Amino acid sequence: MPESDAIVINTGPILALIAGLGSLNILDSLYQQVVVPYEVCEEILAGGSSGFGIEVLNKANFLTKLNIPTEIHPYLRNSLDLGESSVIQTALDQGIQTVCIDETVGRRIARLNGLTLTGSLGIMIRAKREGHQLMLREAVKRMQAHGIWLSDRLVATALQQAGE
Repeated sequence: MPESDAIVINTGPILALIAGLGSLNILDSLYQQVVVPYEVCEEILAGGSSGFGIEVLNKANFLTKLNIPTEIHPYLRNSLDLGESSVIQTALDQGIQTVCIDETVGRRIARLNGLTLTGSLGIMIRAKREGHQLMLREAVKRMQAHGIWLSDRLVATALQQAGE
């Protein structure tokens, strides 16, 4: 897991952190700057039928929420969904080395663009290692209860890394 002072974060990890921890405050304690591209904000604010995550996103004043659409390179836009492509493009444009993406294809393309990766579980593991009181096993259960899919292998690896 990268140790970085700035990060650009995608929709999935934002929703996973909200589901697992109930807030995004952990990001404020781990990073000096957390950038949320316009497209990611729009995806969350669209809210689906439940509106899950909207209130937490709106209250997280420490986030740098971009208010103009990202000019996304056609390769990224044609390879990934709008959120992932905007995260990678924003990181490249702003010179931010680390992105938070949970989806496999997005992670692969971020690596091909020379970016460092973490995911929602990686953030939680880092927080735990840095002394934050959280039980990863319980956070994973809450994430899964909110419909966030995590492979058994990923969960087992994360729990091992977290010492649980």
